Amino acid sequence: MSKTLRLILGDQLNIQHSWFEKTNPDMTYVMMEIKQETGYVRHHIQKVVGFFLAMRNFANSLQNQGHQVTYLNLDHPDNTQSLTGNLSFLIEKENFNRFEYLLPDEFRLDKQIQEFTETLSISSQFFDSEHFLTTREFLGVFFKGKKTFLMETFYREMRRKYNILMEGSDPLTGKWNYDQDNRNKFRDPLLLKAPKVFPKNASEIVGLVQTMGVETIGSIDEKNFDWPVTREESLQVLDYFCEKLLDSFGEYQDSMYTGDAFLFHSRLSFSLNTKMLSPLEVVEKVEQYWFANQDRINIAQVEGFIRQIIGWREYMRGVYWAKMPEYATLNFFGHERKLPEFYWTGKTKMNCMRHSIGQSLEKSYAHHIQRLMVTGNFALLAGIDPDEVDRWYLGIYIDAIEWVEITNTRGMSQFADGGIVGTKPYVSSANYIDKMSDYCKGCHYNKNLKIGENACPFNSLYWHFYDRNEDKLAKNPRIGMAYKTWEKMKDKSKILEQAEKYLEKLDGL
Repeated sequence: MSKTLRLILGDQLNIQHSWFEKTNPDMTYVMMEIKQETGYVRHHIQKVVGFFLAMRNFANSLQNQGHQVTYLNLDHPDNTQSLTGNLSFLIEKENFNRFEYLLPDEFRLDKQIQEFTETLSISSQFFDSEHFLTTREFLGVFFKGKKTFLMETFYREMRRKYNILMEGSDPLTGKWNYDQDNRNKFRDPLLLKAPKVFPKNASEIVGLVQTMGVETIGSIDEKNFDWPVTREESLQVLDYFCEKLLDSFGEYQDSMYTGDAFLFHSRLSFSLNTKMLSPLEVVEKVEQYWFANQDRINIAQVEGFIRQIIGWREYMRGVYWAKMPEYATLNFFGHERKLPEFYWTGKTKMNCMRHSIGQSLEKSYAHHIQRLMVTGNFALLAGIDPDEVDRWYLGIYIDAIEWVEITNTRGMSQFADGGIVGTKPYVSSANYIDKMSDYCKGCHYNKNLKIGENACPFNSLYWHFYDRNEDKLAKNPRIGMAYKTWEKMKDKSKILEQAEKYLEKLDGL
C-alpha cells in the first residue's frame, strides 16, 4: 500500500493547487513552524506572526476539505526545528514509503530538500507550485547570451503571452508603458483612504515566539494584527484595491508621504508571495475592473500596477533562478562598510531615513520607492556591504522571500550585480527625495546644501559615490551627464571632504 508524505512550505499556501482537488486517506500533508526558518536572518515579528497565522489557517482549510494534515507548531514536542530532521522523523515514525514536495522558490531550500531526497530509501518526486507565469528557466533562456536582462522586453512578452491590456499583438492605446505618468508627488490628503484590514488577536503566537527564544526585530500590536492571512481576506483586499485605490494608484505609486504609509498601494505582496493569491488572477481582476470603469480610471493607473506583477515580480524571479547561487556573492563596487545602527532603530536626524525605517519597524512594510530611493539609495551611497543590506531587507519586510528580495536589493538597489538587472545605479541626491515626498520638510539637514554642518548627507555622498567609482561608471551611457556636471562643479574637494566626514560617523547622522 502506498503511503505518501507531502511537504507544504510556508510560502506555498495555494489552495487552488491540483494536489488538493481530491482527498486521499493515504496522503498526508505536513506543515511545520521551525527555528531553521525563523533564524536564518533576524525577521520582523510581524513577518513571523504573519507566516504562522497564514500557515495555520491553510492547514485548517485543508483539514476542513477532508485532507490528512500533520502540523508541527513551533513548540511541538516532536519538532526538531529542522526541515529535514522533521521529515526524517515523520517518515520513519509513520512508515511512509513515498515523499513528494512542491518546488521551493528559495535556492537554499531547493538545495536542502534535493540533497535530502538523495538520502532517502523511499521514492520521491517534486511538483510545480502552479503559481508563477513562467518556469524557473524561462528568463535565462529568453535572454540567453545577453549581459543585461532588460525588464521591458520581458514585460512585453508577458503581456503578449497572457493577452493582458492587448489589442491583438499590439498594446491597448498603442503604448506599452506609462511609467512617465507614475511619478507624481502626493499633495492632497483628502484623497486618502484607510487600508482594508482584518484585526485579529495574535497574542498567542507572539507569546510562543518569545517563549521559544526566537530573536525578532520591529514591533507589533499583537491584539490587532491586521495583515490578511487567508485567501478569503486576500481576495477582499484585492477587491478593495480595485474599488477604492486603483483610480489613484499609478499616478502616485512612486510618491512618499509622511501622513500615510500605504497611500494607494494594494498591500497584496504578502498574499501573493505566500501564494494565497495567484499573479494571474490578480492582474485579470484588475484588468476586468478597469474595462468596466474606464470612465473614472485611466489606463496609466492600471498599467503601472500590472507592470509590477507580471513585469517586475516575474522578472526578478527569473533573474534569481538564472543567476543563483553566484548572484548572492556579487559585489560590483567592493563595498565593505557595516550597516549603520539606525537601520535597526530608526534613530537618525535624516527625516527621510527616520520615517522610512521607522515605518518599516512599525509596520513591516515600505513600498518600492522607499526601499529603492531612500534606504537602498543611502546604503549604496555610503558603500554598505551588500550582504548586510540583503540581510536587513530579507528580515524586516513581511513580503520578503529571497527570490524577490535579493534581486531587488543586490541588483536593482545596490547595483552589486554590475548591471544584470539595472542599466545604471539608482542613486540620487536630496533633490529626488524632495521631488517625490514631503520628507525634507522640517528635517535637521538642509536639502539645498552640499557642504556645511547641516548639509544633507545625500548630497555630498551622491557626488562622492560617482567620484570614487568613475573607473566603473564613466563609460555608462546613462550616466554621462552626471560626470559632465561633476567636472564643472566648484568646491569639489570640499564636497568630497564633507562626504568623508559623514562616512566616518555614519551612526551619528
